Amino acid sequence: MSRYLTASKFGLLALISLYTESVVPSTATIPILSFLVSNVLPVNSNASHAHIPLNTGKVNFSIEDFQKATIKHVSGIPGRTVWDLLLKKLWEIDSLDTLHVFFDALSELIQRTPEEQPNDVEDGIDQNPNRMLLSRTSPLGSFVRRCQLEFTRLQFHDGVSLWKSFVTFREPTQQQWKKRNPNVGKTNFDTALKEHQLTLEDRLTTIVYGELEDKMQQISNVSMEDVEKLLEYQVNQMQRMGNRMPTVMTETIRSMVETGATVPSLSHYVKFLDSWKAGDYSSSFDNLHRYFDYTMHNRDRTFYQYALLNLAILHADFGCHSEAVAAMLETISTARENNDMGCLNYSLSWLYHFGKSHPQYVDEIQKKGVLGTDKEALTFLKAKAKESSMWSLLSTSLLSEAKLLLSNGDSVAQAFEAIVKSSHLNVTKNVANAVGSQMSIQSSMFGRLGVTCQAWLSGELFLQCYAENSPVEDMVHTLCRSAFLLFQKGRYEDAITRMNQVDEETLRTLRYTQYWTANLGLLKMRRHLHLNNLVAASGVLKQLRGPSNLSQDLVFSTTILEIDLLVRRKDYPGAMRVLESLATRLEAEESDIYQRIKLMTLKARIYDRAGIPQKGFSVALRAASLAHRARILPALWEAVGAVCAVLNSLSEFDAAAKLLESIMPQVLEYEDCDLSAQSFSFLADAHMGLAGQAKAGALQRKEQLTKALESIDRSFDENSKIEDIEGQCEMMAKKATIMHLNGDPVLANDCAAKYLDIKKAAKDQL
Repeated sequence: MSRYLTASKFGLLALISLYTESVVPSTATIPILSFLVSNVLPVNSNASHAHIPLNTGKVNFSIEDFQKATIKHVSGIPGRTVWDLLLKKLWEIDSLDTLHVFFDALSELIQRTPEEQPNDVEDGIDQNPNRMLLSRTSPLGSFVRRCQLEFTRLQFHDGVSLWKSFVTFREPTQQQWKKRNPNVGKTNFDTALKEHQLTLEDRLTTIVYGELEDKMQQISNVSMEDVEKLLEYQVNQMQRMGNRMPTVMTETIRSMVETGATVPSLSHYVKFLDSWKAGDYSSSFDNLHRYFDYTMHNRDRTFYQYALLNLAILHADFGCHSEAVAAMLETISTARENNDMGCLNYSLSWLYHFGKSHPQYVDEIQKKGVLGTDKEALTFLKAKAKESSMWSLLSTSLLSEAKLLLSNGDSVAQAFEAIVKSSHLNVTKNVANAVGSQMSIQSSMFGRLGVTCQAWLSGELFLQCYAENSPVEDMVHTLCRSAFLLFQKGRYEDAITRMNQVDEETLRTLRYTQYWTANLGLLKMRRHLHLNNLVAASGVLKQLRGPSNLSQDLVFSTTILEIDLLVRRKDYPGAMRVLESLATRLEAEESDIYQRIKLMTLKARIYDRAGIPQKGFSVALRAASLAHRARILPALWEAVGAVCAVLNSLSEFDAAAKLLESIMPQVLEYEDCDLSAQSFSFLADAHMGLAGQAKAGALQRKEQLTKALESIDRSFDENSKIEDIEGQCEMMAKKATIMHLNGDPVLANDCAAKYLDIKKAAKDQL
């Protein structure tokens, strides 16, 4: 494998030679130059992300690409196209000796320096007046000079390999060349064979050109530089998008690397990234050491901090958190020693986010004051990112600030301000990889404010407009979140369809597979709980407990569903033990205020289900107060429902009804069927209590009973959307009781029959 030259570059040189001979008319100048420049200039990886598919295995272009670019353009010679002249130029190179002559003649395409011009006059060398000369510093001139230099530096066996590659590259046009030159024979690709009257079956021909039929010869049409560029692109793509290398590309790169005598050190880093994403710890660890062994050998300790940085991230992803913290602290020390501000700022940012996810591993660091408080750490990171013009880090720090404000229950306006600043930075500085995180936090904020339509639109906007240039992780998170929004509306089939939009290529990455599987398991467990299939729900719960490296949010959601399962089994002591254990852990970790409010409300509901609602009154009031202060409106409405349940048990029906009626419009706007069903159920209890306090036969009693029936019907409809069997049966039982009290046994029996039908249908589905 040559270092730079390939057969396709021979074609470019031939086309450049035609261009300088002034045979390309003015109408074809721009298309021909565009084709040349697009293939001569180095590829800008940042500008080409959206245009290069991940599964492409094409590094160089074929002779058909030359034909498509030139066959439509008429040349300056009558009756001939530019393709005809290019074909003639390529087939005139009919031996290895002619190839050397062709490269020697490339000097005539370059403009002479002032020092060389007097020598040409003395030697009697005249410039062709019809030939256009290329500037030595122009893109085409630089390309020609480098090709000539690289050809001069070629060893003999590399030159022979290039010649064979050129013969293979040119071979598809042999029939076209024969049509224009009928006297051309099968061995005319090499005049030496014709001069010595050798055929393709002769032993000498077989020894020299026997590999032409081998498919591996096609792969030799790449240079070491092409392989390195492809590896650099794959590393950039894998780091930016966060996914694995496609299988087709893996095989292509392996075939290319095997054809060369030397293995690019970057190939070890590509293998490290691919093994890391695949969940193969031993292979990724081995390839990481192998790559940085080569790097340290060539660049001393300049890149030592990046080896430690990769090692720390690798340890963290595979659950070795103590080792990850130790490696990251060493990374910070080494980066500070080498004055590498980019690596230092990134390491501090990573350590901050790691501390938020695993606070128990950074307690000692916090005590030593390496990071300070959360606000101090973010302020420091923002200042350093702005100084170093690290816009991606600055955008991430602003989003982390917004997330911290939401987690602590601070000002929503300040959180919005941080998100808007991040959005402005993403647009003005073209920070494409931070758009997904920005819109995800924006969607979460709208969800906390109870504006489900805006939360849904934020996710849809990201998927429609920004998903292509954003990390795959953001796309997976957005799809899972939108699936949960669909599920809470009762659209289970649509939610599963949305989850299945994650393609198989993405699921080849272990971390994304675990996250996607856990979210799918949560959806199915909720579904089983609604259908009262507690055995299946227990089976899904066991599977959800399997992975040990799930995020805090997923662990919290799993525990909440476990508590729900225990409550449905009437195991209230067990549910309370799990809840208290989770509350203790969340308090130690200073977790999100929404999670603490959720546990308080759930505790009040367990007391209500256990028949002692008054015991949860103070907890429910505290949850409502915290939710109101933090502006987490869905949690506030849920807490208000828990408070109203206590008020109903204390016969304060009028206060409970007024509270519930004040929040019902916003509850319905939130589009959470479970929350709406609970709220209507509490409202029905309040109206039923008011009816009981009214005199028998009074108009007020009839009005309250009518309102109670209406609320029961609404609650039944909401439970029907999510197919909550227990909720539907409870509403039918309440309705049958009201009908019986109204003295209408027929409707009461109908409600009882419907109750039994729901039970039977649910049992048949199990």
